[in-house]
Amino acid sequence: MKLALDRILQSQGFGSRKGCRELIADGEVAINGELATDYRTVFETDGMLITLFGEEDWPYRERLYVALNKPSNYECSRKPSHHPGILTLLPDPLIERDIQPVGRLDHDTTGLLLLSDDGAFIHAQSHPRHHQPKTYLATVAEAATEKLVQHLRDGVQLHDEPAPIAALSARLVDEFHIEMVLDQGKYHQVKRMLAAAGNHCAALTRVAIGGLTLASLDLAEGEWRYLTDEHIAALNREPDLSA
Repeated sequence: MKLALDRILQSQGFGSRKGCRELIADGEVAINGELATDYRTVFETDGMLITLFGEEDWPYRERLYVALNKPSNYECSRKPSHHPGILTLLPDPLIERDIQPVGRLDHDTTGLLLLSDDGAFIHAQSHPRHHQPKTYLATVAEAATEKLVQHLRDGVQLHDEPAPIAALSARLVDEFHIEMVLDQGKYHQVKRMLAAAGNHCAALTRVAIGGLTLASLDLAEGEWRYLTDEHIAALNREPDLSA
């Protein structure tokens, strides 16, 4: 796709068109290593590398697909009420592009969170009818047993639900950790299921979405990265339920 430089910079979250023109006039923008001097210059966006202030490199991205290792005590909201919002962990250009969390994690739940500005992607990953499997590692307050894990696999009755809700998979990692795979995404589902099974969730981390694992992304808490085509393909793979 070919666009004028000021439109390119605006599309990438670097400000209004007027502000982007000022960046160019001030000599703060280089394209593919060459200083840009005219906002009207038309560039091919495919493979473009934008450098700001001589030090910040930004590959052109038509759409944003981001993974974040969410820390505890952050809210998945653009207008948080009691804790900092997760968007404070991202650079300003991503926020300016109206990037959104794909679904939500509770403020005290950590782990893999996707964000995007692509509405179709957000819908495909988060709408309940798509049954996207998500894997959680729960720390329980009391020592767990195989009997409790089997209860989670067979189904537990939650308040206000017409029928028992079962995990796609559940396994005992050790006596205080249970891995569960769910595809419903109901409100506080892991915590409510553990309570209904006779235990209590002391801490919760989402470790995978589809076949994309947090471990494969190599992100410390609070860190983020762009998703590659391989990562996005992994989202569409089924998780390993054989364990």
